[in-house]
Amino acid sequence: MPRNPLALFFAAALAVCAGTALADANAGKAKARACAVCHGQLGMSTLPEAPHLAGQPERYLAEQLKAYRSGKRTHEIMTLMARPLTDDDIADLAAWYASVQIEARP
Repeated sequence: MPRNPLALFFAAALAVCAGTALADANAGKAKARACAVCHGQLGMSTLPEAPHLAGQPERYLAEQLKAYRSGKRTHEIMTLMARPLTDDDIADLAAWYASVQIEARP
């Protein structure tokens, strides 16, 4: 275990980067077909009760999907949708939605 705070920081940064490097946005796009019913083909919601996913931070999306999968966060449909997802599925979906560029105008 490194005792140097700078070495510890770089080790943590490497671990975070390694986790996201495995995500495949193209695979996530293919896996997101079932999500499109509520969240739209590009992650822009088509239903008033479903949030937009496009452009959300990858880490946030992954955490929310894992929370639905574990039951920590509940929603009748999302709990069912997230339950069978693997960690790789979640990483890919999060990478896909985070990669979608959105633009806000006044």
